[in-house]
Amino acid sequence: QRYFFLILLPILSIYLVVGLIEFSVGKFRIFELNRPFPEEAILHDISNNVTFLIFQIHSQYQNTTVSFSPTLLPNASETGTDSGLVFILRPEQSTCTWYLETSDTEPVQNMAILLSYSERDPIPGGCNLEFDLDIDPNIYLEYNFFETTIKFAPANLGYARGADPPSCDAGTDQDSRWRLQYDVYQYFLPENDLTEDMVLMHLQRMVTVPQVKASALKVVTLTANDKTSISFSSLPGQGVIYNVIVWDPFLNTSAAYVPVHTYACSFEAGEDSCASLGRVSSKVFFTLFALLGFFICFFGHRFWKTELFFIGFIIMGFFFYILITRLTPIKYDVRLILTAVAGSVGGMFLVAAWWRCGILSICMLCVGLVLGFLISSVTFFTPLGNLKIFHDDGVFWVTFSCIAILIPVVFMGCLRILNILTCGVIGSYSVVLAVDSYLSTSLSYITLNVLKRALNKDFSRAFTNVPFQTNDFIILAVWGMLAVSGITLQIRRERGRPFFPPHPYKLWKQERERRVTNILDPSYHIPPLRERLYGRLTQIKELFQKEQPAGERTPLLL
Repeated sequence: QRYFFLILLPILSIYLVVGLIEFSVGKFRIFELNRPFPEEAILHDISNNVTFLIFQIHSQYQNTTVSFSPTLLPNASETGTDSGLVFILRPEQSTCTWYLETSDTEPVQNMAILLSYSERDPIPGGCNLEFDLDIDPNIYLEYNFFETTIKFAPANLGYARGADPPSCDAGTDQDSRWRLQYDVYQYFLPENDLTEDMVLMHLQRMVTVPQVKASALKVVTLTANDKTSISFSSLPGQGVIYNVIVWDPFLNTSAAYVPVHTYACSFEAGEDSCASLGRVSSKVFFTLFALLGFFICFFGHRFWKTELFFIGFIIMGFFFYILITRLTPIKYDVRLILTAVAGSVGGMFLVAAWWRCGILSICMLCVGLVLGFLISSVTFFTPLGNLKIFHDDGVFWVTFSCIAILIPVVFMGCLRILNILTCGVIGSYSVVLAVDSYLSTSLSYITLNVLKRALNKDFSRAFTNVPFQTNDFIILAVWGMLAVSGITLQIRRERGRPFFPPHPYKLWKQERERRVTNILDPSYHIPPLRERLYGRLTQIKELFQKEQPAGERTPLLL
């Protein structure tokens, strides 16, 4: 038995060592978790001036669980792709342990770090009343097609080891948590990059307070009186990291929450997953739309009726898509087909209205409103659109409409220039939309944000920031090049020509009267249309009739 025990002792010691991960404060650890093998984490030699610790663990899309104890309890554990815990240290405590595991069947690659704070630093989530953990430093994220919403628990003032925590609701003076402020930051990952290494690498820039301030964009600052909930425009397929820094203006100290990331899509869904966002129907629709727009960009003013069809298609298709989306639950592909049909009807109606009535001012009003719509959309695509005053729907739509109407009013004295500008700008932008259906670009959100706001009443509260990276600069240059080339070509070609073609119906009427009165005109001798059609039908009937006998075939006697 003694020899058996001596042989078994090294094996037991190895078994006890396996599953233990040692951490150091402020150092990142990248490791792999497997479902049957939970890990124990430990930190030694904690400094006496450290009051609390924040541990956080991140993965790309698979859930991991961090817990205070081996037994998972709702108020002592956190599960997600971006999870964290706060450890309030006891007096003389120099060692801290916690537990990590995953329920995913596949191995999970994780990145984790442990951060330390002093008694002067505010405690993220220290006044949590909404979520399960007593002290919750996590940011909770929800998304849909329209918006991404983050929520977090209010922070509390820091305190020394062994002391009682400050009351969260004792008062609203400067000696309470109500003096704290919250800075919300947003960080964009490289476009069209869904790799695991990329997100884990960039998450390291959103962990500590100095790194967050240096790397990310500050979107808004909240006070303790504001709701701890912020909405952003969803960007499917685009990686975004959010974090919140709580700041104590009295002590000038800060602490960072646990950052959270999203792609606004699912890696595990079969349809519309992050790897296959572009629908075939969208690619077909916008490719055909871009071909027509490319033609309009360079030849729209010369082919006036084709341009009117293009403008009518845009106006009718836009409003029809909003109508059926808000009123019916039909699928996206069916909506797109119906939109194409309705847009074609709208285009033909505008062409028919011009052919019959010939009122140039009404046609140019439609043309100018389409250009004004795009210019107004570009205006609100800038940081101007994130101003608090424009989160009110009434203010937004009134301002948006005024900018759109202003364009045709300004160019009312030079209609040909307005028409050529619309052809160049709108036609070239259709190419941008087609590129977006194959390769994601932020320029498509110029008009998509307006469409989202028209479809969803809650989108008004969302911040509409988008990344502007290398692909976007290239596509912006292509858009500008196409627009300038199309406008320049049409201005040079139309020099010396009539501004607009004459009224088609009047021309047709004059031509018909000329044919009736001018006997020398060869067309005068052409039978009316009804007789010509009847003659054609008679010829077609004769093709299917059997040949009748010609009578007696015997030779005559002389």
